[in-house]
Amino acid sequence: MIHSSESAAAFNLPPLDILFGKTAAMQAVRNKIERVAATDVPVLIQGESGTGKEICVQLLHALSLRSRGGLVKVSCPAIPHSLLETELFGYEKGAFTGATTTKLGRVEQAHNGTLFLDEVGSLDLNVQSKLLQVLQDGTFVRVGGHESRSIATRLVSAANGDLRNQVESGTFRLDFLFRINAVTINLPPLRQRIADLPILIDYFIEHYSRTFRHTPELLSKSAMRLMQNYHWPGNIRQLENLIRSYVLIGSEDALVAELIPDQSRSGVTAEIDLSQPVSLKNITRQATHDLERQIILKVLQANSWNRQKTAKWLQISYRSLLYKLSEAGMPEVPPRPIRSSSGLKKNDPPAAPTPSSHSSSRTRLY
Repeated sequence: MIHSSESAAAFNLPPLDILFGKTAAMQAVRNKIERVAATDVPVLIQGESGTGKEICVQLLHALSLRSRGGLVKVSCPAIPHSLLETELFGYEKGAFTGATTTKLGRVEQAHNGTLFLDEVGSLDLNVQSKLLQVLQDGTFVRVGGHESRSIATRLVSAANGDLRNQVESGTFRLDFLFRINAVTINLPPLRQRIADLPILIDYFIEHYSRTFRHTPELLSKSAMRLMQNYHWPGNIRQLENLIRSYVLIGSEDALVAELIPDQSRSGVTAEIDLSQPVSLKNITRQATHDLERQIILKVLQANSWNRQKTAKWLQISYRSLLYKLSEAGMPEVPPRPIRSSSGLKKNDPPAAPTPSSHSSSRTRLY
């Protein structure tokens, strides 16, 4: 049995109980990672941006038999297509004008370690075919060279979308897809693991409270309900940014405003799945509900969160307003000042963040 917690700590990864939470979907991801980590089979990790693909790659490497070797990341879309081949496979001296020395590519640097292709779907077909050769027989040729070189590495790839759609459109090789996804790990978006939200929020609040020397008040129940009902398009990355701002500023009002978009800028829109018949009545009801919620929030803010005044402004009963607040999961009280922490007075400005063990990469969950 692999000692996953010890291995994660050795590689400065977040605690696994925080990383995977308690939802069935994430526990299945954890089990699959621990089962395949000790093998050399290629792994494809799929998930929306901000769901934690890179941290899972790091964990796979930490638990693998190649953990003593390097984890070499290639951010595929960040490298121009004209340079991608030389970046991956290196080049020989004199291969082209300016090639005054031999350079090792990322593939060769990952020898006896792990090669991580991030956003693998952006690779062009020519590079895919060359990587296919590496996967088939473990050999490659540097640009400008003739000697076939052997390589022993474990390939892990990540993709934001379903690569089968790219196969159908002709931008991704089917044989390459078969090679890179001997095992596929699908990371659920945050909106599908809402039960893990309190764990993640507590983790980020604790981390940034130490970093900024601020101890904010506990989030209200209504704010938590709002966060649990939110769809989180940016996933864990968006959640971390939101909590970091909350700890630094101490305003629940600002946090709520981030979760409720300004319709005066974006207009009333709805995500509609047109792959099946839609109910105009349901869509209209949801759009009306969203707009109503935003109007109530703006009037609350204009009246300094005085609910009696807000009800009068909206020409509804006080009881109706309380019901609507509860139904929408909106805060019923104004934002509270942050609680003073050791060494800080309540009205003191926050101390400038200083490098410490608490501000290390351990906070990253994506």
